Amino acid sequence: MPTPEHNGDFKRAEKLLAMDTKSSAIIDSPYLRSLVAGGIAGTTVDTSLFPLDTLKTRLQSSAGFWASGGFRGVYNGIGSAVVGSAPGAALFFVTYEGVKKQFAESPKRGGLGEAGGHMLAASLGEIAACMVRVPTEVVKQRAQAGQSPTSLTALTSILQQRRTHGFLHVWRELYRGWGITVMREVPFTVIQFPLWEGLKKWALNQRAKSSRPSDVTGAESAIFGSISGAIAAGLTTPLDVLKTRLMLATQRESALSITSKIWREEGGKAFFSGVGPRTMWISIGGAVFLGSYQWASNLFGGV
Repeated sequence: MPTPEHNGDFKRAEKLLAMDTKSSAIIDSPYLRSLVAGGIAGTTVDTSLFPLDTLKTRLQSSAGFWASGGFRGVYNGIGSAVVGSAPGAALFFVTYEGVKKQFAESPKRGGLGEAGGHMLAASLGEIAACMVRVPTEVVKQRAQAGQSPTSLTALTSILQQRRTHGFLHVWRELYRGWGITVMREVPFTVIQFPLWEGLKKWALNQRAKSSRPSDVTGAESAIFGSISGAIAAGLTTPLDVLKTRLMLATQRESALSITSKIWREEGGKAFFSGVGPRTMWISIGGAVFLGSYQWASNLFGGV
């Protein structure tokens, strides 16, 4: 880990890197770079790892794995994922990088250290991304669990309820599980991103001791993303199970009632249903997501 005597070298290296990348940047605006790189990263990870996400959803479904489709139709619902991936990830990263930058430049950080700033930025980024992610997740999971054959039919089924139940009901259906999704995503991101940033900072400090290039590569970011993602995924699996049950429930139920029902009928182990596929999926996904984000960011001129 970095020592105080290396901090000066590290900061000078960062400034030199920023000057070099600014002059050769393909996209001048750092916010636009984050937006484009985030969109590329989100689409890449969600489409490439969609079958694993489907298997995880079916394992967590109250109907059971085989009744939800088993290994059949593992691409059911991919349309919703494709539509929501780019804007959701782009919204996350432009918020994350923007808040992180403002926090770093602020003389008063409210008593928060660098890791605290990353946690705050990641939390706000996830809340912003969930505005797009939750509706697409609801539609996607209903197709994945066999409740509808495709994303389009799942969405149409929800929208048609406007005739009998009104617009507010449709809105609530599309955002069903909003609270638990935020409760899952924020702790996950608060664990993953400070770890990822810490590993990147460690790598940069190692470079300050040598003549190697001072920027983190996409491959290194992928490794760091995989490690941090796996740790965060395992720790937040119970929240993911609860979110899946809420979104797939035939009638609206509170998170507390579903938690009690799972505990009473299935026991504590049910809260870790799908932990293997989830950890594997997010570990690989962390590598693809943060690796492709870093690669795209470097390509466009750095963040």
